[in-house]
Amino acid sequence: MKKEKIAARRLAVMLVSLMVVFGSGTSRLHAQSKSGTNAGHGAAKKPSAAARKATAKFAARAETLLGSAPASKGEWGLLIVDAESGETLFEQNADRYFLPASNMKLFSTALALAKLGPDFRFRTTLETRGTISDEGILAGDVVLVGRGDPNLSNRRFPYELKEEFDGPPEKALAQLADALVAKGVKEISGDVIGDDSYFPRERYPNGWEIDDMVWEYGAAISSIVVNDNTVTLTLTPGEQAGNGVQAVVSPATPDFTVENRVVTSAADVKSDLTLTRDPGANIVVVKGTLPARSTPRKLVLAIEEPAQHAAALLKRLLEERGIKIGGVARAQHDSVEASGAPTVLAEHVSVPLGDSVKLVNKISQNLHAEMLVRTAARQNGRWTTPEELMKVPADFYAAVGIAPGDVVQTDASGLSRHDLVTPRAVMTLLSFAQKQPWFLPYYDSLPVAGVDGTLEDRMKNTPAAGRIHAKTGSVEHVRTLSGFAETLSGRRLIFSFLSNNQGGKSHEAADALTGLCVAMSEEFNVAPAKRAGKQKRPQ
Repeated sequence: MKKEKIAARRLAVMLVSLMVVFGSGTSRLHAQSKSGTNAGHGAAKKPSAAARKATAKFAARAETLLGSAPASKGEWGLLIVDAESGETLFEQNADRYFLPASNMKLFSTALALAKLGPDFRFRTTLETRGTISDEGILAGDVVLVGRGDPNLSNRRFPYELKEEFDGPPEKALAQLADALVAKGVKEISGDVIGDDSYFPRERYPNGWEIDDMVWEYGAAISSIVVNDNTVTLTLTPGEQAGNGVQAVVSPATPDFTVENRVVTSAADVKSDLTLTRDPGANIVVVKGTLPARSTPRKLVLAIEEPAQHAAALLKRLLEERGIKIGGVARAQHDSVEASGAPTVLAEHVSVPLGDSVKLVNKISQNLHAEMLVRTAARQNGRWTTPEELMKVPADFYAAVGIAPGDVVQTDASGLSRHDLVTPRAVMTLLSFAQKQPWFLPYYDSLPVAGVDGTLEDRMKNTPAAGRIHAKTGSVEHVRTLSGFAETLSGRRLIFSFLSNNQGGKSHEAADALTGLCVAMSEEFNVAPAKRAGKQKRPQ
C-alpha cells in the first residue's frame, strides 16, 4: 500500500474520532458539505491534501475550545467556506437551527440594500390641509408624517469608528419647526399630529419579551422615530446620605411619569437601582440608592407611543418659537381618506441608506433594522398581518438561493426569541452579497475586530485583529458571529459561528468565538491550489 493511501486513511480515522468527540449520539463534524455541492458554486471539488490537513488542524483547535465546559454544554453551529471557490473548509451542525440574535441583521440589511439601493433616502414632512392667512394664521392641523426614517436625531454621519452627536436629541424636529417659522406661521388653529400610518400599527414583533420593552434596545416600532424612540432619565444624588435624588427626563414626554423612590446613600456604598414599568402603564417606578456626590446615573428608556411623543415634542418646539397652538398634540395611526393632496410645509431628507445600514450593523441598532425591513416591504404597498410582512424577506431569501425553511423570521433585528437560522443560510446570504453591486456598503457596515463597533474590544493583539469583518449577536444564552475573514495571504473566508444554550458567564462564549476566529485565520491562511487569482477586496 502506498504511503499516500496510508496517510489518507490515518487522516480519515482522525476526523472520525473528532466526529465522535463533538457528537452526542450523532456525528456533527464534517469536512465537506453533505450535499456534495456548494451554494452558488456548482459541484464541489475533492479537497487537496493541504486543505484536509488545514481542516484537521482547525478541528483539533475547535475541539479544545468547545469540547469542555461551559462551552460544551451548549450547542454550536460552525461553517467556513472559501469565498472565491465556495469550497467548504469546515462544518459542524451547519444545517441545524439556531437563534441568530443580531446576526439576523445581516439578512435585514442585505434585503434593504437589495430592494432600496444604497442611495435611497427617507422623507419626513410637515403637512397641512389648511390655509395660511396673510397674518400667519394656519387654519387647520399640522401633521408630522413619518415614513420610516430611523435617524430623526442628532447623530452625525457618516459613522467613523464610533457614534458622534451634535446638538439636542430633538434636533431634526427642531429644524422642521424652524422651517415652519420661516414660512411666517405665527398661529395654528388646529392640532399638532404625529402620523405614523405609513406602517400598519405593530409596536412589538412576536417573540420580544416584556423586559425588552422598557429599555432602548426594545423601543416600540413606528414609522416615526425621534431619537431612537427613547428618552434619558438622569438621576443625580445629593451631597450626603439621606438626601433626595433628583430625577429628570429629557426630552420631556407624555409617555410616562416617574415615581422616584431613590435616595442618597453614604459615599462608600455601592449604587443599587431597580426600575420597573408594567406593559401599557404610564408610570415608571425607580427605587434604590446612589452614593453621595457620585456621578449622575443616566438610564435610556424606551417610548411606548412614538407618534404621540413626537407630536408633543413638536408642539413644544413650535410654542418655544412663539407659535400659538389652538389644539392639542395627538397621534394618528390610520390613514385618513381626503380629497386632494396636502400642502407640504417642510421636509427632512435623510442620509443615504448606505450610511443608515452602516450604523445598524456597527452598533447593532434594533429599531433601525426594523425600520429598514418595513420600508423595503412598504414599496410593495401596505401589509395587513405580520405574516404578510415577513413574506417580503422570505421571497428575497428564496431568490438568494437559501434553502426553504432555513430561515424562520418574526422580526428584523434578531431580538425575537422565535427567529431561527442555519449556518448554511448565513453562508448562502453572504456568498450572494459579495457578488452584488451594493456589497461595498454592506461589507463596510460590518464591525471590524479590534477596531470599531461591537467588535472594538475583541480580538485585539491577535492574528484576527483588523481581519474579521463580522456581525455579532447576543441575547440571553446566545452568542453568534458571522461574516468575512481576510487572511494574511489575501484569502477571503466566509464563516458563521452560532452558539445557543450557553449557560456560562457572558464572556466565555465570546472568548470561544474569538478563539475560533484566530484558529480560522491561522489554519486556513494558505490559498487553495489552482486558485484563479488573489481574492479581490472591496474597492
